[in-house]
Amino acid sequence: MNNLLTIGLVCLGIIAYALASRRLDRALVTLPMVFVALGYALAQLGMGGGLSMDTTALHVFAEVTLVLVLFTDAASVHFRSARHSLGIPARMLLLGMPLTIALGSLVAWWAAPGVPLVMAVLLAAILTPTDAALGQAIMASPQVPQRLREAINIESGLNDGLAVPVIMASAVLAAGATGTAFHGAPDNMVRFIILQLLLGPLTGAVVGWLLARLLDRALEQGWVSGPGRAIAVLAGAILCFTLAEYLGGNGFIAAFIGGLVLGNTLRAERAFIFEFMEGEGQVLTMLTFTLFGALLLPIGLAHASWQSVLLALAFLTVVRMLPIWLSLAGSGLNPLYKLSLGWFGPRGLASILFLLLIDEQFNLPGFEDIMACVVMAVLLSIVAHGVTANPVARYIGRRYPAGAPRRHQTPAPPEGPAGFRQSGYRQ
Repeated sequence: MNNLLTIGLVCLGIIAYALASRRLDRALVTLPMVFVALGYALAQLGMGGGLSMDTTALHVFAEVTLVLVLFTDAASVHFRSARHSLGIPARMLLLGMPLTIALGSLVAWWAAPGVPLVMAVLLAAILTPTDAALGQAIMASPQVPQRLREAINIESGLNDGLAVPVIMASAVLAAGATGTAFHGAPDNMVRFIILQLLLGPLTGAVVGWLLARLLDRALEQGWVSGPGRAIAVLAGAILCFTLAEYLGGNGFIAAFIGGLVLGNTLRAERAFIFEFMEGEGQVLTMLTFTLFGALLLPIGLAHASWQSVLLALAFLTVVRMLPIWLSLAGSGLNPLYKLSLGWFGPRGLASILFLLLIDEQFNLPGFEDIMACVVMAVLLSIVAHGVTANPVARYIGRRYPAGAPRRHQTPAPPEGPAGFRQSGYRQ
């Protein structure tokens, strides 16, 4: 009976949010805030067990939701407009991401000097991947230049997969340093990293291209219905992930590349690609953050200390923003755009998922402290990035109404369609 009551209350919360969604879109209250609070409230009322007896459900929901978000967000990227600004996400990934992990490791080690350095690297790697959808107002605002939105989108789509080898390697080394038994870790780390970075993109590209050809053929012949198209996109996203993981590649990179290829090779109108995430996909997002609030947030708060809160704040600010600023040196971007790209590196689904992955495969001593830091970072990110997204978007629009991104007013290529539809969390 308690389980049925819990499910009923969650459904009431979803209905209430849906009925007020237009007003909330203009407010500073976002979808993740509402459902994390709902989940935490249910846990405090003793109903958290009605959602799940362990974190398995959260792992599944987070994984499926992240795959769908990566796939559909990538499908919204236009090659023609993005090719003029690929240097920005390339700098953020190739320079900013390693610098973030390095600086984060040093800060974490400084905050807990008795902890092995490799544990600090593990924490930094878990908290480096970003979740652009937590700042959806930035991603959807026509006031923000499209090249900046696409830079954030591409970076957040690829850094999840690029972080996996670092996370697994540091977890294996941490287990060895602490004499901890583990299961599910790769036998050959070098081979694992190579396969992750090669087979993931290759699998995603093949599946995305084949799906585009099949959809175009089915649409031309009138074989597929409207709901059938959305179902094909859903299954295609999951296929990218599962096939890549089965072959030894990175499923998250495969999902992003698959969506990128599908969105740019499909001859038919692409609007239906986003239909699932605009409706049913948001329900997955709601459930994921409800489970986070009910299951992980109480654990994180129970083990939180001033060090974990300080580290969480550091990872959301200086540990993220300084490396991004340095990586964009010489790019010609003005300071406001550099600061915006650095600030909008929110932590969300990927960090939650990687935290659960390491918790399931490894039994690392002191992992509760890492969990507390990650949970606090995600919680603070949900609030801080949700509250600031709309004001920052408006400020950018007022400060640079023409959207000129370069300090010396270098002529820029034409913008794509303003406010392209973005999947994920509509805020």
